[in-house]
Amino acid sequence: QVQLVESGGGLVQAGGSLRLSCAASGRTLSTSPMGWFRQAPGKERDFVSGISWSGGSTYYAESVKGRFTISRDNAKNTVYLQMNNLKSEDTAVYYCAIGSQGAAPRDIRPRYWGQGTQVTVSS
Repeated sequence: QVQLVESGGGLVQAGGSLRLSCAASGRTLSTSPMGWFRQAPGKERDFVSGISWSGGSTYYAESVKGRFTISRDNAKNTVYLQMNNLKSEDTAVYYCAIGSQGAAPRDIRPRYWGQGTQVTVSS
């Protein structure tokens, strides 16, 4: 049984920073890509960023490129999302996901999801 637990969300002013973490348990992640998605109220869940199993390849949505950084620590079974220069439009529930083996960071083909963590950016 795979379990993903996100943390690090909260309320921050525009221009501020947050770091999200996603800890996985139940299996090794070292051969699977991982990613972050977000869902704002009344909108669909959108891709934010993906990272290869080795961590050597990453991909970002245009809306967050240059502001967000994804990374992973396979020894800790954890993926991170450093979010800088946050904007009000970044307000959403953020979900991490484990992708399908062999999938590229730009399309990780999620197999497992976390429960989500709320990020609220006040303007």
